[in-house]
Amino acid sequence: MTNYSKLPAILVLEDGTVYHGKAAGKIGTTTGEICYNTGTTGYQEIFTDPSYYGQIMVTTNAHIGNYGIDEDDTESEKIQIAGLVCKNYNINYSRQMADSSIQTYFEEQNLVGISDIDTRSLVRHIRDKGAMNAIISSENLDVEELKARLASVPSMEGLELSSVVSTKAPYFYGEESAPTRVAVLDLGIKKNILRNFDSRQVYAKVFPAKTTFAEMEAWNPDGYFISNGPGDPAAIDYAIETIKEIVDAEKPMFGICLGHQMLALANGIRTQKMHNGHRGINHPVKNIISNRCEITSQNHGFSVVAEDIEKSDKIEVTHVNLNDNSVEGIRVKGKKAFSVQYHPESSPGPHDSRYLFDDFIAMIKA
Repeated sequence: MTNYSKLPAILVLEDGTVYHGKAAGKIGTTTGEICYNTGTTGYQEIFTDPSYYGQIMVTTNAHIGNYGIDEDDTESEKIQIAGLVCKNYNINYSRQMADSSIQTYFEEQNLVGISDIDTRSLVRHIRDKGAMNAIISSENLDVEELKARLASVPSMEGLELSSVVSTKAPYFYGEESAPTRVAVLDLGIKKNILRNFDSRQVYAKVFPAKTTFAEMEAWNPDGYFISNGPGDPAAIDYAIETIKEIVDAEKPMFGICLGHQMLALANGIRTQKMHNGHRGINHPVKNIISNRCEITSQNHGFSVVAEDIEKSDKIEVTHVNLNDNSVEGIRVKGKKAFSVQYHPESSPGPHDSRYLFDDFIAMIKA
């Protein structure tokens, strides 16, 4: 294991801001869009969430690595973030069920990070300036060379990444004898979504991102699920067409996060890049239908355009964010199709919203 503690590292932002710290993880260089997560726990789930593919993650919690790494806590088969920025990087851990230290985990999966910087200052800077690209290096400390390399990194806006993180071949999850069959379109799905379906006696078949409606329908599912995932939703034209066909066929459909944005796009509602997105496990959302508040787990840098929904005769809002009034849930009028922007599977996060899985199963059986 690398004795990282004496090795310097540098973080350079797209606007020229520079932070100096210590190397964490593998010695090397990495680039991506920088963002921050306000969760106080669940760092391993965050690292392995495919929705974070291509992003450098800043953790606002001061201690990262303190409870080690447990393979059972992963949300996909590998680390998905492009890099990590944290304050205190803890190699020593105290959880008996942990398999390894965070340093060993990062070295095995080639993850480059930086620690020992003022993350509060960095988060305030990103919050005010908005989303931007960044570069971390523990092998090259020449700021001008890093700036030149950073200039060639593409913006997240316009990037189609779902086909990169999606499964390459269909697979099954759950018990074949389960009474409900759900076809899952994998745009970057988290394992805990599938666990929530399995616990509700759902047998799921997970399909690659570019699977057509006809191919999924041939399995004869009772309903369809559109998953979360990374990148710009407007760039995923193939999935927009698939969702249009699902809705037109009047099949029960549920979407989460990117799946929510795709349902909106399939019904003529635009999406937009947010100033710096919602990422954390403490976001308050109001369910307009039940008039109740939920504390939610969120991870998205794009949102649907509320003004388009106000003009639409197809879509109505079901949930709103109580911090900024952004749209958090929609449903298609006269159809069995709905979606939410946040993550009801909540891994990590509170379980306030898991009723949505029950609502979907009830809608299928109605």
